[in-house]
Amino acid sequence: MPIPADRPHLKHWPARLPRELAVPDTTLWFNLEVAAQRWPDKPAWSCLGHDWRWREVRRQAEALAGWLQAQGVGRGDRVALFMQNCPQFVVALYAVVRADAVVVPVNPMNRADEFGHYITDPDTKAVICGAELAEVVRQADARLPEAQRLRALLVTGWDDVLGPERRIDPDLAVPPAMQALLQAEPPLPEGATRWADALAAGLAPGPHLARPDDLVLLPYTSGTTGLPKGCMHTHRTLMPNIVGGSLWSHVGAESVTLGVVPFFHITGMVYGVLAPAWSGATVVVMPRWDRVLAGRLIARHRVSHWTCIPTMIIDLLASPEAASLDLSSLRFLSGGGAAMPQAVAERLQRDFGLTFAEGYGLTETAAPSHANPPERAKLQCLGLPLFGTDARVVDPVTLAELPAGEVGEIVTCGPMLFTGYWKHRAATEAAFVELPGMPGRRFFRTGDLGRMDEEGYFFLTDRLKRMINASGFKVWPSEVELLLYRHPAVAEACVIGARDAYRGETVKAVIVLRAEARGQVGEADIIAWAHEHMAAYKAPRQVEFVETLPKSGTGKVMWRLLQDHQRAREGEGEGGRERA
Repeated sequence: MPIPADRPHLKHWPARLPRELAVPDTTLWFNLEVAAQRWPDKPAWSCLGHDWRWREVRRQAEALAGWLQAQGVGRGDRVALFMQNCPQFVVALYAVVRADAVVVPVNPMNRADEFGHYITDPDTKAVICGAELAEVVRQADARLPEAQRLRALLVTGWDDVLGPERRIDPDLAVPPAMQALLQAEPPLPEGATRWADALAAGLAPGPHLARPDDLVLLPYTSGTTGLPKGCMHTHRTLMPNIVGGSLWSHVGAESVTLGVVPFFHITGMVYGVLAPAWSGATVVVMPRWDRVLAGRLIARHRVSHWTCIPTMIIDLLASPEAASLDLSSLRFLSGGGAAMPQAVAERLQRDFGLTFAEGYGLTETAAPSHANPPERAKLQCLGLPLFGTDARVVDPVTLAELPAGEVGEIVTCGPMLFTGYWKHRAATEAAFVELPGMPGRRFFRTGDLGRMDEEGYFFLTDRLKRMINASGFKVWPSEVELLLYRHPAVAEACVIGARDAYRGETVKAVIVLRAEARGQVGEADIIAWAHEHMAAYKAPRQVEFVETLPKSGTGKVMWRLLQDHQRAREGEGEGGRERA
């Protein structure tokens, strides 16, 4: 359904771009096949001095697809990918796609207590993981009933990238912590298969039968209650941002991008894994963020495009080597997940001639639904609605559209919207609405509060949903609370956000201890336990012990009251810190 011609952002739409896309009626696998035929020997993904060429990526993906099908993975079955950024992530994803199955990307920071959910909820048949994470998978799987356990576990190590000698380009000066990760050789769990052995099996997959409207990606995102929910994306819902992102940012086969945003994350997935197979661009892969290494990789590979989160830019410019950084090859710098501080954006423009084009999106929108055109970007702004996307600001209660400048909930309707939450029909129905006077047009409720200016640019002001944004990582308090309740000393817990000068926000736990633990368990004990049982970005960095938690008449914990008290203390300077 075309967007109305009177939408204000269309008056400022870049003249170089179409307003809507002619999205191919094909699958993600077709993109890789075409790239491998067009540029068979061109580097596709490059990692620490080792190139994986398009021909090789396709060959390995087909071999692994055959192996997956031999393990009983059929059309529509779910396969979890659980690893750091590496070329094998890309191969594994396209192998699952070639096998007509569904990719479930999982944050490699998850612990065994968390990972079990990604086996049971999507009914996962197989997991492909990094060697350092295989034990996490084994522990999670061992705790499940026999009927829910995995059929197969495929393990890859850094020798599959770097060779048996694990050679790393010495000129890159890879930091010690990353060196330790790359050189580690954990034992293979019983029953697991090595990556090299699966390739050597030489199993050919059956015909590729997937269709554009088939489910292909199931990334998880958390809501305000309960455990993370899977967002159902088809080939068709992913293609708009794959195609549109390349047009928007001038990406082509000559482009070189820096793949440092985690590939499991929807932004890293679209820009580091899926879009390159459409454009033919080369991706320089960083397993983990390191500011010194990032600067050297940009200079060495003449990186032209970099999608990141603002905290990476802040960290890079704070490096002792900042004055000598060679960023002259960069032509397009974009990102989101957190607001870019104005002072940092101005320094980028002043010292390097670079405009940071912020964007906005959610897992439900397959990454961006809004973006700033680089030729007319506004600071600390979400940007314009993308190709074929109609976005509005509405009253959260009445859903009546609000005039420019007024704050309300951002709702969006576009071709990149997910089809719904996996196994959560009620949540899906609640997520979509029809606005008054616009029958037949379904808008997605983002849960974010914002405003639109007279030119149709959108700005974020607050969050309607209960969420903490720590350096671009979304932390959902209810999930952290559920994990904290497993601590034997915790009687009650409420998680809120606290300001942090570097991360923007950080996680704070307000805890009521069990009677026998009072005086015996301290803040450091809770924090240490949390780091053992949940991803580091979710783990509380602040803990406050209280006698009781405030509750409503129905017995619900009044988290909003605690959050407001925290903000009041920060505003008064009592332990408060400025937002980055």
